Amino acid sequence: MSDLYYGTELFGELDRLQRQMSSLFGGYPASLRSSRFGTFPQINIGTTDDSIEIVAFAPGLDPSKFDISIDKGLLTIAGERTDSQTPRSEENRRYAQERFSGSFRRVVELPQQADPDNVKARYVDGCLLISVGKHEASRPRAITVQ
Repeated sequence: MSDLYYGTELFGELDRLQRQMSSLFGGYPASLRSSRFGTFPQINIGTTDDSIEIVAFAPGLDPSKFDISIDKGLLTIAGERTDSQTPRSEENRRYAQERFSGSFRRVVELPQQADPDNVKARYVDGCLLISVGKHEASRPRAITVQ
């Protein structure tokens, strides 16, 4: 047996240390709501005149397994991503893994103009698309001068 074999625990610890170092020296986030490196699923948030649009990038998941809820202005996206690889054994030792597996939960604070009674969600090409309508009073409108 080689002196360089330390088992998968060492590689897991090195991976954890690398993530911590990246978070320390990775620069400043683009906004206060930015999340730390490695969160799953990654999301984009945008707005139109009529709605707030959230895109969660979650390829390979069963759409029926998502748990999406809104409570007190917070949109929660939760679920579980299973490991698609063969089970670990003595013959099959994994020394690196970049794909996340396990339970996940993302919470997004919605703006005040969001209408929690007007939410639509669909899963297309590995992306969870969530559209949260805005209250009628907060939508832009044109005012004519008389």
